[in-house]
Amino acid sequence: MRVNFHCPDPTIASTSTSASALMTIMTPNAIPEADLSPLRSLCKNIRRQVDDFLASEPSDEILRATQHQARASIAVIEEALFRYPLHTLCLSYNGGKDCLVLLILYLSCLATYPSTLPASLRSIYIVSKDPFAEVDSFVASSSKQYLLDILRLKHEDMREAFRDYLGEGGPGNGVQAILVGTRRTDPHGGDLSSFSPTDRMWPAFMRVCAVLDWHYREIWAFIRHLKIPYCELYDQGYTSLGGTRDTHPNPALQVADDDGAGTPTVNGKRYMPAYQLLEDDEERLGRDQGYTVGGGRPTK
Repeated sequence: MRVNFHCPDPTIASTSTSASALMTIMTPNAIPEADLSPLRSLCKNIRRQVDDFLASEPSDEILRATQHQARASIAVIEEALFRYPLHTLCLSYNGGKDCLVLLILYLSCLATYPSTLPASLRSIYIVSKDPFAEVDSFVASSSKQYLLDILRLKHEDMREAFRDYLGEGGPGNGVQAILVGTRRTDPHGGDLSSFSPTDRMWPAFMRVCAVLDWHYREIWAFIRHLKIPYCELYDQGYTSLGGTRDTHPNPALQVADDDGAGTPTVNGKRYMPAYQLLEDDEERLGRDQGYTVGGGRPTK
């Protein structure tokens, strides 16, 4: 099986002594011999492709920067796998571009995880109050493709959704850390670190922000270089995905009719695909002011 789209090579510096210790044990020889599960096979295939990307000579500075970001993210994920037993980790996955990069890197790191892997990975999908059908469809298909045991949470307030999920008797009871696709350029992302506990107004868990310092263009460089399938709305000029009432194609990507041959039409207008945008500060021009998903962060 080959997946079109790891862990870093042994020379990559870890974020801490504990991460270094993890890199020592996370080797092919440490994989349980009996673990021939579909998830392990999937992770090994993804790891090979990420390894190939990291070992390649970049053709431009964006790809070089993307390689650096991928190595840094891998170190954060390995640190999380060292700190927390796998059954206490959860992936927050909503089908957005940032979560997609996080998912691929998470799976790649599990290729050499030194304990037997589950049949599928614990994941949650915080559903917008008015979700795009295309987003729902992509979350469903990609969750199946990547063997995610995904739970849909729909709540008027994201904080309450997590409270219900993590509380006593909730399906996420026992979860200690959640991998999230937050980037520093997100609303409220500027003060975060790779490991950021929730504040006192939220249910207690550690947010693992493994793609925190990625730039917009690096997210798309990774997705496109590894040929990772993504939500079709990005090809229609959407650059930040939320709900249908607050999300529109990015006006920075609109093209004149005589220049837009072959580009998708949305409400009679033509737009270039999302990966054509370069600047971080233009990413959310297609979002209404004050947008949230259930009171929380956008799907992106």
